[in-house]
Amino acid sequence: MLHGKRIAILATNGFEQSELTEPLQRLREANADVRIVSLEKTDIRGESNGQWADTVRVDLTVDEVSADDFDTLVIPGGLHNPDALRSSSKAVSFVRSMFDAKKPVAAICHGPWLLVEADIARGRKLTSYPSIKTDITNAGGLWVDEPVVVDQALITSRSPDDLEVFIGKIIEETREGRHQHRVTTEAA
Repeated sequence: MLHGKRIAILATNGFEQSELTEPLQRLREANADVRIVSLEKTDIRGESNGQWADTVRVDLTVDEVSADDFDTLVIPGGLHNPDALRSSSKAVSFVRSMFDAKKPVAAICHGPWLLVEADIARGRKLTSYPSIKTDITNAGGLWVDEPVVVDQALITSRSPDDLEVFIGKIIEETREGRHQHRVTTEAA
């Protein structure tokens, strides 16, 4: 289904376990080449129910990748993961470059914090974990309370409860490929 498609999952320590591992598994089952991209090339550890969970092997660092390397970007949530990533100018630049290349970008839970930091939220319809609604609206985004929202291949979702529809939309948008008619943030 996604044979030949390369997908980056951008994460660091403190990612929500299911928001990384379930997309990773399902996208690999769909024959995508999925790589874990992080700030450093060391194993990263997830969280589940407020407790440290399993570790995941990092394939590449943000220093080693560009938008040319991937067809789609996935950003898991968790509280610590996106907060640490949005503090990295290289991680934020990678997110922005994927968006500017008109490729699907997916963020769940607190993951849209990176969309805010990359100035992607402005003029876009998004959802997220409810506690960052104000951050999105202050960044010019239109926040809605829906399981999954797609705005010109920008895919957002609220929480692990929405993973099934979130992953389904990632697969659908990745199959569609680049969205050449995506309106840039400046024009939105």
